[in-house]
Amino acid sequence: MRPDPYDTGRVRYNHARGDLPGDGAAPDPLPSFGPWHDAEPARESRFGGGDGGGYDSPPPRRRIAWGKWIVRGLAASIVLFVLAVIWLAVTAPLSRSLKPPTPPSITLTAADNTPIARRGAIIGAPVDASTLPPHVREAFLAIEDRRFYSHWGIDPRGIARAAWANVGSGGVRQGGSTITQQLAKNAFLDSDRTAARKIREVMIAFWLEAWLTKDEILSRYLSNVYFGDNVYGITAASKHYFGRTPQKLNVGQAAMLAGLVKAPSRLAPTGNLKGARARQAVVVGAMVDAGFLTKREAAAVQPQRVLPARADTLPTGTYFADWVLPTAREVAGDAGTEATVKTTLDRGLQATAERVVRQANLRGMQAALVAMRPDGQVVAMVGGKDYRSSAFNRAVQAKRQPGSTFKLFVYLAALRAGLTPDDVRDDSPVEIAGWKPRNDDGRYLGPITLRRAFARSSNVVAARLTQEVGVRNVIKTARDLGITTPIANEATIGLGTSEVSLLELTGAYAALASGRYPVTPRGVEGNRSASWYEKIAGRDSEMPARIRDEMRSLLGSSIRGTGRDANLPVEAFGKTGTSQGGRDGWFIGFAGNLVVGVWVGKDDSSPNPGLHGGGIPAQIWRQFMMSALNIPIVVAPAEDDLAVPTDNMEGAIDEFGRALDAAPPTIEDAVDRLRQLGIELPQPPEPRERERVRVPDDRRGPPPEDGEGYDDPRYDEEW
Repeated sequence: MRPDPYDTGRVRYNHARGDLPGDGAAPDPLPSFGPWHDAEPARESRFGGGDGGGYDSPPPRRRIAWGKWIVRGLAASIVLFVLAVIWLAVTAPLSRSLKPPTPPSITLTAADNTPIARRGAIIGAPVDASTLPPHVREAFLAIEDRRFYSHWGIDPRGIARAAWANVGSGGVRQGGSTITQQLAKNAFLDSDRTAARKIREVMIAFWLEAWLTKDEILSRYLSNVYFGDNVYGITAASKHYFGRTPQKLNVGQAAMLAGLVKAPSRLAPTGNLKGARARQAVVVGAMVDAGFLTKREAAAVQPQRVLPARADTLPTGTYFADWVLPTAREVAGDAGTEATVKTTLDRGLQATAERVVRQANLRGMQAALVAMRPDGQVVAMVGGKDYRSSAFNRAVQAKRQPGSTFKLFVYLAALRAGLTPDDVRDDSPVEIAGWKPRNDDGRYLGPITLRRAFARSSNVVAARLTQEVGVRNVIKTARDLGITTPIANEATIGLGTSEVSLLELTGAYAALASGRYPVTPRGVEGNRSASWYEKIAGRDSEMPARIRDEMRSLLGSSIRGTGRDANLPVEAFGKTGTSQGGRDGWFIGFAGNLVVGVWVGKDDSSPNPGLHGGGIPAQIWRQFMMSALNIPIVVAPAEDDLAVPTDNMEGAIDEFGRALDAAPPTIEDAVDRLRQLGIELPQPPEPRERERVRVPDDRRGPPPEDGEGYDDPRYDEEW
């Protein structure tokens, strides 16, 4: 049969049928598939003809182009290397290896240039390793990196040795980092023990080795390594522990410093001389093993002595220093290893502030005091009774309810709206949107002037004024005077329900003393200049003279009212404040060229029965002002002050009349004073009418002479 050209492709076997006639000889064996396919000639496509029945030939085997892949791999490696170089140049510039790993030391001075505080690390000047004695370099190489001059940033032998030692000890006892890796870690990386950080450390180590010489790497390492006691660099450590330069260190001293690198905080010889000497011996032994010392030379090395730990007479932590330090660093800028910044602190006023707070009868409470000039220069700051027991700065960090001291903004907004201190408002109970403000003493005087309402700190009048001028205008006034803390948009803010810091509130009162607003409290002489936005906006504004004088008159009446304990024999202005339950007591005012704010209370905001702004806070304020302004204490003369010459009797009568007119009612003044001291007098009983009995005529007798005794009911005409 002829082959069917449209055969579906069944497998054809190359042998004849067994039943065909033949000579009976055995058929030829079938060829294997391998030779069959190999011998098969190449065929065209199944539709291209040929004798293969239209089947495709198998594809030929391809040879792998190893040369091309090698070239591509090299190109990719070069690209990755270039990218890594660019990344390191941006994120890890070589200049960073010259900078200390911690902010430089800053010394703060008072206004008279006397040092008052020091913050930051003690960082020595950079050293050149090539100029150091050989035994100084060799001490560090022996204990930290013996093959430093032969490896390329990492030491495989050191890593293997450390790994073997750690496996044998069951923990991490040795490290395999080279000096180059330690410099990379100290200068560019954090202390996280992660694989990613280790990879970056190795890359930066290669980077440093490629761009710096060995002596340059060692110099930067010795200039930045930590030696304990907040000391960085071999220059500072040599001076701190031995009182000499690195060039004059002996073998034992160099070995002790090299030994501190492992655990500087624990082995610092000023606190652990025994441990430092033991580590010194280990380093000396390592120098012998490395061939840097002979056994005879090592035996001659003696345990070293260090300078005694000097008492740091310069305080390193005060409330004022904590507050001013961020600004001081900003002013100092990149000042190298150490900077000196002059502050506005007055040492005499600071001592006075600390003394009056310490002597106050706080009864378990805390106190804070801020004193500043009218332009905002802070000259004294006390953030608590004792910095050692609590570094929390209550003058700056604490936000508390200011009570009636916030009424400054209410009355100032009213004066802005056109009211005057002589305008009359109703001091009687009122309800505002379901809120019923009440006066602390429970008394309501009816129609009174704003001056008298401010002097007696009427809550009702303050609430009425807040409603009258608008809550938004009160908030705007507070913002204009520098208050930045959140203020609730509700009528109760007039009574000081929104929290504020003592520093900010004192700065707001300073605007009344300076006549310009806002006053920004500052503690650095060379403070940063205003930004371009602040210059364009021109926030500093002058307060209209009328409003300033009228507000001062209100503050003057207040210091003679609820704040009479703060009154001075010179012109003074101020306002008391007490939050609900006596949780916070405030007094803020100004006299002379000082604006002072005082706060008293507890850190947990618990109630303090009897605490009010006119008590302890006002007394602290007065004591500070009397001393700060050098006001002498006047002792009243023994003679009668009312005695006057008879030839000037008419003028004396006029003066006496004016004094009577100005004097407050004696009984009312006494009652108010007792309430301020926390003493509530019981209400007197209602007077009973005296029973009048008619006296018989025969018992009345004649009236007494000189009109005496006419109060006797016996001489009543009707009885």
